[in-house]
Amino acid sequence: MNTRRSPLLPKDSLTQSLALLALLVLGAIGVAGPSGLLAWGENARLLQQREVEIAQLSAERDRVKNRVDLLDPRHADPDLVGELLRSNLNVAHPDELVIPVDN
Repeated sequence: MNTRRSPLLPKDSLTQSLALLALLVLGAIGVAGPSGLLAWGENARLLQQREVEIAQLSAERDRVKNRVDLLDPRHADPDLVGELLRSNLNVAHPDELVIPVDN
């Protein structure tokens, strides 16, 4: 028995070509797309950068919160109040010596 393959019909050839093209496009998107393999490194770098920024902002927030707590009108810290009065209003006690600093 002679089993010869019949040549592909134009319709079958076109279908296979379109399927191959679709697979190639999906593969390219999977590698180079916005959430593909190449983007993982960039996303990891951005995540690490944002985590550092969050840590800095959290430290700044804690510092400001502490300062606000020290300036609460019900029980303000006298040392901080005195420091702010001296620096913002340029006032000093009679027994203090003021030394100007050139910047």
